[in-house]
Amino acid sequence: MRYLEVDGFPPVGRIGLGTWQFGSRVWGYGDAYASVTAHALVGRALELGVTLFDTAEIYGLGRGERILGEALGADADRVVVATKFVPALPTTPVLRGRAYRSMARLGLDRIPLYQAHVANPLVPIDVMMHALGELQDEKIVEEVGVSNHDLARWRRAEHALGRRVLSDQVEFSLAAPGPLRDLVPWAEHNRRLVIAHSPLARGLLGSRYDEYNRPAGLRAHTTLFRPENLRRAGPLLELLREVAVAHDATPAQIALAWTLHRGPVVAIPGASTIEQLEHNVAAAEIELGEDEYRALTAQAEVFAPLRGLDALRSRARDESRSAPVH
Repeated sequence: MRYLEVDGFPPVGRIGLGTWQFGSRVWGYGDAYASVTAHALVGRALELGVTLFDTAEIYGLGRGERILGEALGADADRVVVATKFVPALPTTPVLRGRAYRSMARLGLDRIPLYQAHVANPLVPIDVMMHALGELQDEKIVEEVGVSNHDLARWRRAEHALGRRVLSDQVEFSLAAPGPLRDLVPWAEHNRRLVIAHSPLARGLLGSRYDEYNRPAGLRAHTTLFRPENLRRAGPLLELLREVAVAHDATPAQIALAWTLHRGPVVAIPGASTIEQLEHNVAAAEIELGEDEYRALTAQAEVFAPLRGLDALRSRARDESRSAPVH
């Protein structure tokens, strides 16, 4: 494992563990995953040097935090547990109560990294940051972070807090390279962290799927896995496979290595098996050549998946083509 050093904060492994699947039933893993697999994954992650475990109060409506806390046990105090709150009414009394409930579920006496899950345009950011500053002063929260914030809002949050907002957790991958343009350079210049969620684009960058072999379950209903988007991803996935062969690695490992190649970035992929976890962690040791990195970046910039209304229109066309003729 390789680590990032940030002043006044524990060393953070470049690969963390995202735990959305611990408490959410949408992935279809079932109760055995929560009671057996999740505990095994956390134990193996600790052995491999993982130090950042990410969760949220909304994952399974608290169930995800509880599962992670039980799995970490006494080890919770020697790692960075990052949880998130939904800033619906982010006043001091409300956030204090929610923080204490998260702490109880996680088995902690303070929250190492407390993150605003999304931006709330209906509430002045000063209100939320004032509340979080009070939680820091009360030693309930060690560091404040944000999630799914653009750079301008991250900087406004930091100005309002009057001290550093350590991290911004955003979607960042070869399928969503936007943070390379502003968030990553700013974090590097200011000694902050970018936490990359969905660094494998929900499995797209594992290179298992194409327009003729689409995933089942939850992924099948996301726009990224529409046939048109899978066709558009073809050149990027082909290059991933080529680079993977050169490094005796998997495409997913190369995708993770790309995410970590520049700047103070920590990736937090999820894992459904011990083997997947081990492969994810091993990606931190892969050194891409600059020519490989530039080629992958160029393909990432070219890949333009359909989103919003365009994706809906594409879906309608696909469904009309596949409809039986009477």
